[in-house]
Amino acid sequence: MRIGELAERAGTTTRTLRYYEARGLLHAERTPNGHRIYNEADLRLLQQIRMLQRFGFELEETRPFVECLRAGHPSGDSCPASLQVYRRKLAELDACIAQLQGVREQVGNQLARAEQALDELANASLQPGGPQPQCELSSPGA
Repeated sequence: MRIGELAERAGTTTRTLRYYEARGLLHAERTPNGHRIYNEADLRLLQQIRMLQRFGFELEETRPFVECLRAGHPSGDSCPASLQVYRRKLAELDACIAQLQGVREQVGNQLARAEQALDELANASLQPGGPQPQCELSSPGA
């Protein structure tokens, strides 16, 4: 199949395919007049690359999966190098999740403090002699 058909079937652009080729992830046969020709195995490689990128993998991280498929394995993740990339990616995700959980805890604590301060202010305004409630949106002297 020609580059346009492969791009359409893979849901990408011809420019992307040329970029993958320049990065050594995709190899095209050439016709005598220089047109790129691809086969179903190339489509399978592209599907593997695109799936991994949807999961957040960098393009270079897809290389072991592509090489695994090229070696004739039934899937791109049936080689030790691919499994190592999965492990590394999971460690990165775990670190990001831990960082986000820490930030979430800090924001939750800040919210709890703000709500408590607001409740204390509201309760104080109900006490005789307490501060008079004011609308924050009103202008002074209005």
